[in-house]
Amino acid sequence: MQTPSTLNDIVFESRNRAYGAYLLRKRYQPTLTRALGLGVGLFLLGVSAPTLYARLKPQTGPSEYIREVTLENARLETPTAEKPVELPPVEELPTPKTIRSLPPEVLPDNEVTAADLPPTVEELADATPSDQTREGTGDETAIIAPPEEAAAPTKTESAIDVTPEKEPEFLAVEQQPEFAGGLEALTRYLTNNLKYPRQATQAGISGRVYVGFVVNSDGSLTDVQILKGIGFGCDEEARRVVQQMPRWKPGRQSGRPVRVRFTLPIAFALE
Repeated sequence: MQTPSTLNDIVFESRNRAYGAYLLRKRYQPTLTRALGLGVGLFLLGVSAPTLYARLKPQTGPSEYIREVTLENARLETPTAEKPVELPPVEELPTPKTIRSLPPEVLPDNEVTAADLPPTVEELADATPSDQTREGTGDETAIIAPPEEAAAPTKTESAIDVTPEKEPEFLAVEQQPEFAGGLEALTRYLTNNLKYPRQATQAGISGRVYVGFVVNSDGSLTDVQILKGIGFGCDEEARRVVQQMPRWKPGRQSGRPVRVRFTLPIAFALE
């Protein structure tokens, strides 16, 4: 195997070696090796520099700042004892004087004692009949008022505002509402009652006016409004005719009449 130097000698065998190219090729490999080693060394030095700096110069200051506070002659307030609530003394009620007075019993004369005799009228004047005789205390004529009865809570009645629930409104039902008599009767009604506005006739206006309304569960028509009009008085005339219509047959859903929103196109055509 030939070495690089031998290859350089072969390449520059019959050429001018003093030109400089020969010297560059000869020194290329050593220069590349030194540059690579220097680059790796600088990289390792940059990576390990923080660690070396921390080991050579450790941190001497405290990691946390702690301030000690000492309280001198501190006064702590002691909770004051609550003064017990003194209840007023219970006033003793006077005891009335009583005298023994029992239902009379039939006894032999030799068995009757003074205690069995009924009290006299004078004795009952200042005493209350009882099953035993007892001396009273205090004012015997004092009248003790009965305890007050707590007033029963009064019953307050308030009127409850009951708002009737609004019937739901349908757009499509099992049985659509219809004019009494069917489509032919509706056509005759419109032909007999609809009047062509003069201003529409003079302007040569014709077209369809779409009127929307709600057929209630009782067949009456409400909420009549123009959905799409052509103007020149045709919209107002169409609304007037619909508002004066008789009751329709209401639409039905699940066998019961319901409110249905209906759209009716009315044509205005010049003959």
